[in-house]
Amino acid sequence: MTDAAAGAPGVATSAQPGPAPQAASKRPRALLVIGLIGLALFVLFGVAVFQNVDAPLTQPLDDAWRRLVGASAVENVSWVVPMFFQYLGELPGFALTILLIPIWLFVIRRWRSALFWITAELVGNMVVSQVTKNLVDRPRPAEDLVNALFGPLFRVDHGSFPSGHAVSAGILIIAVAAVLPPAKRRVWWFIGALIGLGMIWQRTLINAHWFSDAVFGVLGGASATLIIWWAFSTLLAKDYGKPLFRRADPTTGAPQALPAS
Repeated sequence: MTDAAAGAPGVATSAQPGPAPQAASKRPRALLVIGLIGLALFVLFGVAVFQNVDAPLTQPLDDAWRRLVGASAVENVSWVVPMFFQYLGELPGFALTILLIPIWLFVIRRWRSALFWITAELVGNMVVSQVTKNLVDRPRPAEDLVNALFGPLFRVDHGSFPSGHAVSAGILIIAVAAVLPPAKRRVWWFIGALIGLGMIWQRTLINAHWFSDAVFGVLGGASATLIIWWAFSTLLAKDYGKPLFRRADPTTGAPQALPAS
């Protein structure tokens, strides 16, 4: 092939990649299927709890877990690891997930990712968590003098199912994975598993929730976010080539260092 032919319009060369395959623009069905199954399990368990809020089918397991894990004094739960999970679901975590991360995604011109993130946080925290709490209204763990256990060791609102902290953890696990490029998710899945398990442990350690409240809270938050990820997947794919920690040049799309503040 001559140089003239190689440079002619309409002639594909190895240096001129063609458009991405059409299949790449399709939404991954697995996200929707897994999300719907998880959300269905969450709803079914919520209905089961609603039928008998004082002693649902998991109450024997919940009682056994509380006897094993529950703490009897604030002094036993005020060290760094439990407090990390406590603050993750309170104002510091709210500032990070509702304000700082979406703002940063807009700053680095990943506005599609920012819209996905905001949608996931609002749907998960308002619908999965608060609406379900008000509908089910399961009592929180109460005083248990036989086992030297008391009610929640920190201030809580009404309704034990689901754990709002656990719902937030489930949202965070899936939302971060969705924003990361596929090649960089492996390490995050390990970290995310630790966050989910740690939140279940902490919420039951401080007697704020029953074990099932925390487990299904993580499941509900994660499942709802998987469905939202599926809905936003074609938009998110357009952001994967953009850097997460540097602003892209608006003219070339190349990474551009942020000016020092």
